[in-house]
Amino acid sequence: MAGTKQSPATASQNPLLSLWKAYNDQTPDRLKFIDAFLFFLMLSGIIQFAYCVLVTTYPYNAFLSGFGSTVGQFVLAASLRSQVNPQNREEFKNVSPERAFADFALGSIVLHFFVYNFLG
Repeated sequence: MAGTKQSPATASQNPLLSLWKAYNDQTPDRLKFIDAFLFFLMLSGIIQFAYCVLVTTYPYNAFLSGFGSTVGQFVLAASLRSQVNPQNREEFKNVSPERAFADFALGSIVLHFFVYNFLG
């Protein structure tokens, strides 16, 4: 009992560890990059909301623009992820990854055009 080491059986029983290992082993790099961007957008939205709640909402239209931009970009990126995921190839037969990225880019441009106009 001098040193308790985690046996391979208990290491494989940890659900978070096995989920992380499966994610790293089975997820293509393209999807990991999109997931990192989604994580950044989620953190950005949380920080903006916390700032609004804890500090001030003085330029309220600026908060709404920033938060709306973050949520809209998250939705567009999640849509891009679902379209370029190889496991969803059957659902998106007519959409190539290049077309999905073009839709994402055009949607982002339109979204940010409206956000910029909302700022005033």
